[in-house]
Amino acid sequence: MRVIETIAELKSIVKEEKAAGKSIGFVPTMGYLHEGHLTLANAARKENELVVMSIFVNPTQFGPNEDFDSYPRDLERDTRLAESVGVDFIFAPSVKEMYPSNGGIKIVAGRQSEILCGASRPGHFDGVLQVVAKLFHLVEPDRAYFGQKDAQQVALIQTLVRDFNFPLEVRTVPIVREEDGLAKSSRNVYLSEQERANAPAIFEALLLAKEEFLSKGDVKGAVEIASAHILSKTDGNIDYLEIYSYPDLQAVTEETEHFLLAAAVYIGKTRLIDNIIFSLKGETANV
Repeated sequence: MRVIETIAELKSIVKEEKAAGKSIGFVPTMGYLHEGHLTLANAARKENELVVMSIFVNPTQFGPNEDFDSYPRDLERDTRLAESVGVDFIFAPSVKEMYPSNGGIKIVAGRQSEILCGASRPGHFDGVLQVVAKLFHLVEPDRAYFGQKDAQQVALIQTLVRDFNFPLEVRTVPIVREEDGLAKSSRNVYLSEQERANAPAIFEALLLAKEEFLSKGDVKGAVEIASAHILSKTDGNIDYLEIYSYPDLQAVTEETEHFLLAAAVYIGKTRLIDNIIFSLKGETANV
């Protein structure tokens, strides 16, 4: 496995491998890899002849009071983990390499970005789509792999690929969870022992809300039950807990077939997100 730090070297390798007719699976990450990332890499390994993983903490998706500087980084550790699941190349550029100049051109994420995580993080998804578009152009993947944990992000990337005619497929991989249900995340390392013990209440609340919604069809009632559970089991502050249609992220109507039940909760100073995607039959929906 090779670690690549420059765009020029990456483009040279991509050109050579594509000329040889190899399919490319791409796993974009911000590093500090956990089992969720490795699951994405495993999925890419099964479906492609070449697997490229990017490790880049993207500054344009962090707000002024967010954790860009303290975001966990450990390239040596990440390299070992990526190699263990068959990643062929890691692209780990510096910020200067990715953003050598600023011409002022921006990607505006649009209405799908104005709810859920986007409501409290203005500009976040503009930055996500900016870096994803750059990486898609550089890696030229046949397939790109994203985790369901960032369901709003996946919906936006699917829209970007569709509306701007990127020649690739977006693959979504289910959330990887700890044994107690907590969604795996790089930010889990920030939790104190007590906070970590309380954090599974988020997923428990989502399951309660799903059950309530499927039995009564009441969005407000389902949200209230889930919110009450989180507040009774943790000292957390709820950023949002909402139900939308998926993947278009609109208000639920009688015609809605697939649903996104999503939450973001501050446990201490750590913001955790989780979600469930389901249909009226209660099954997890791969959409």
